[in-house]
Amino acid sequence: MPDLPKEPEPRDPTAGAAPREPTAEELRGLRLLRALVTVLTATMIAGIAAIVVLLYLRLPGGATASAPPTPALPPALPGAIALPEGARAQAVTAGPGWWAVVTGAGDILLYDAEGTLLRRIAAEELAAD
Repeated sequence: MPDLPKEPEPRDPTAGAAPREPTAEELRGLRLLRALVTVLTATMIAGIAAIVVLLYLRLPGGATASAPPTPALPPALPGAIALPEGARAQAVTAGPGWWAVVTGAGDILLYDAEGTLLRRIAAEELAAD
């Protein structure tokens, strides 16, 4: 077989040529891109810092961890009200002309404004309803 002539290899037009200078529009685009990347980086750093601070404040043992709650003091009773022997006030509420006292046993004592016991509702009565 006869030797066929070889095709010339395609040449890269930029091979061996000096790199071209970017145009003014490309430079503006690169500056904008650089500014956007910088803003994105700063935003990410601020976001991560905020997450770390929130985790520190919200997780147990953080800066907001409070002491165990102190036991509640018994509520203040008006001077006219005298509780039955052995009863201890758990909660007190007032209405127009009456007082209601919830005892530690769960009983509800209703008093008038002068401190006279009007009614005693036992905890057993409440459970039956």
